[in-house]
Amino acid sequence: METLDWWAKYIFYIAMPYFLVLMAWEWFALRRAKSKGKRGYEIKDSSVSISLGLIKLGMRALCAGYTGWLFAFVYEHRLFTLSPLVWWTWVLLFFADDFTYYWYHRSAHRCRLFWMEHVNHHSSEHYNLSTALRQSTLGPAYTFVFYLPLAFVGFHPLAIAVQFGISLIYQYWIHTEAIDRLGFLEKFMNTPSHHRAHHGSNGIYIDKNYAGILIIWDKLFGTFQEERRDVPVKYGLVHDLKTFSLPTVIFHETAFMLRQVWNAKGWRNKLGWIFGPPEWSPDGPQYPPDHPYWQTQAATKAS
Repeated sequence: METLDWWAKYIFYIAMPYFLVLMAWEWFALRRAKSKGKRGYEIKDSSVSISLGLIKLGMRALCAGYTGWLFAFVYEHRLFTLSPLVWWTWVLLFFADDFTYYWYHRSAHRCRLFWMEHVNHHSSEHYNLSTALRQSTLGPAYTFVFYLPLAFVGFHPLAIAVQFGISLIYQYWIHTEAIDRLGFLEKFMNTPSHHRAHHGSNGIYIDKNYAGILIIWDKLFGTFQEERRDVPVKYGLVHDLKTFSLPTVIFHETAFMLRQVWNAKGWRNKLGWIFGPPEWSPDGPQYPPDHPYWQTQAATKAS
């Protein structure tokens, strides 16, 4: 168990050389590919992304005390004991963690209170490995709640922490334009192609491909969208920030939400701005013009 504790504490620090080596490889690869429409790196953009990643590590350290206590408390009242010393526990935990991540990630896109912090990750107009480090700063304060049921079922908190780290490390390499489609793996794994679609602000890509490691959850629950050759991915937000100011990147959505809540008439509208999806407004959904929603509306009116 001491070994598991060590991995739980240091897995992200151990992965840093892997992050840096892959980033250097990608930088060279994308320099050659710029003529083919790939944006590559921009120093200011990558600096913001790396800064957000470092802030996330700091927040994780600050929140470790009370999150660790809560996991230990829930584990004491577990339904079963799934020992991390047997191999099949890790197989079960792999699928359970990945399933949990899917629903956390989907919630982060479909509730403005969660989107308020997750939006940071989608704010870059570039798509490269530094974008993977552009993490939400407030995430460690609450995202652990989605994983508490795993401890209640009987997975050891340290095993949960290690598998959570493995999942995030896996998701690092899929943030790239330097790797095209991967054939058979595209059927069941989350790949760079699938995740490029997820980061697209084009109408067909919005709210698609929430997967962590396995794309099967999106295919099961109707949120899968293949990257289309005829629709080049436009990275970033529907309304891009056009700034590299770190405070603006971190707090712009929070400021917007608070303004809307303050100015909204009636509690129903105020709660809508907090708990509704990001496109919610009292006047109806504010999707971009190319979103499939408008095609559905036009077809309904025509019939």
